[in-house]
Amino acid sequence: MTNLPLALRNGWALAFGDGIETPTRTPSTVLYDLPHRQLRRFDRDSPATGNPVLLVPPLAVDASCYDLRPGQSLARMLLESGRQPYVIDYGRISGADRDLGLEEWVDDIVPSAVAEISARHDGAPVELIGWSLGGIISLLTAAGHAELPIASVTTLGSPTDFSRNPLLQPVRMFARATGGREITYATYIFGGIPAVFVQAGFRGMSLTRELTRPLFIARNAGHTEALARMEAIDRFIDAMPGYPGRLYRQTYQQLIVGNQLAKGSVRLSADRTIELEKLTCRVLLIGSRADTLAPAATIAPGLDVLTGASEARFVEVPGLNHLALVAGPQMPTTTWPVIDEFLSHVPVNA
Repeated sequence: MTNLPLALRNGWALAFGDGIETPTRTPSTVLYDLPHRQLRRFDRDSPATGNPVLLVPPLAVDASCYDLRPGQSLARMLLESGRQPYVIDYGRISGADRDLGLEEWVDDIVPSAVAEISARHDGAPVELIGWSLGGIISLLTAAGHAELPIASVTTLGSPTDFSRNPLLQPVRMFARATGGREITYATYIFGGIPAVFVQAGFRGMSLTRELTRPLFIARNAGHTEALARMEAIDRFIDAMPGYPGRLYRQTYQQLIVGNQLAKGSVRLSADRTIELEKLTCRVLLIGSRADTLAPAATIAPGLDVLTGASEARFVEVPGLNHLALVAGPQMPTTTWPVIDEFLSHVPVNA
């Protein structure tokens, strides 16, 4: 039976107040703050064990994806397991960043963070964890820089074979007919994909959630935790930045339409091609059939091209959508145990 006073308080908080729950972030310390590359270390009270961990966000997503709220925070779980996590924050993206491409992340932003973290841990190799495009960037970084001290790469919802995603088939067919000019023109006009379009697109891909939102609120008016989860996702979407023009064109043309990851090599520019077989560290690929943006079928083929990895695993977790893989309430009992077990088998300074 609904607690009427509680339901009324929750309704007032959503409609007129400051919300159900004050956003709570895990305390962290900024190590350096440069354009599109703020490196933060999550604070801990005792010495860490194991190799340091770098959380690599996707583009067009706020770094809070790894620290959404208590109980839905990969950063906190890493801390509680005794590890030392770090995160890169890319900040806001505007039309002035139109010329930034994957190279900036694969050859500069992520390698610089890895080198800094390793130096702070007496040369220990770094474990990379990336969600969505963040996982792809992590794989390309490890494959393109054998000299970097990278112990492993863990990806969550990071597709390798885009041809296996039914939702993308119309897009890929249309792009083959047009040569992808529709994206080229749009990104040149806007300088990229503006934040407002990214946010609208994310909501559109969760259309059922958006349409049933009033009913969800009515049914859960007396359930503060459910409303707090909903509110956290809303804030997360509202904080999504945009895509740089060049990077979005690369992602669209090389990865989605050209499906170059599935072919084993990605051509970033006329003089820069990354061969995935050159990745030599350990790799863990995590996916879910319930993830419509990156179904498990698009992720498992990564094992076929990461042939140089010292160890490569694919693990399917049940019933998780794209965001839930990294920040869902089920994550502590689904995704996290898989990650924890994988990282626990890495000797320090291996």
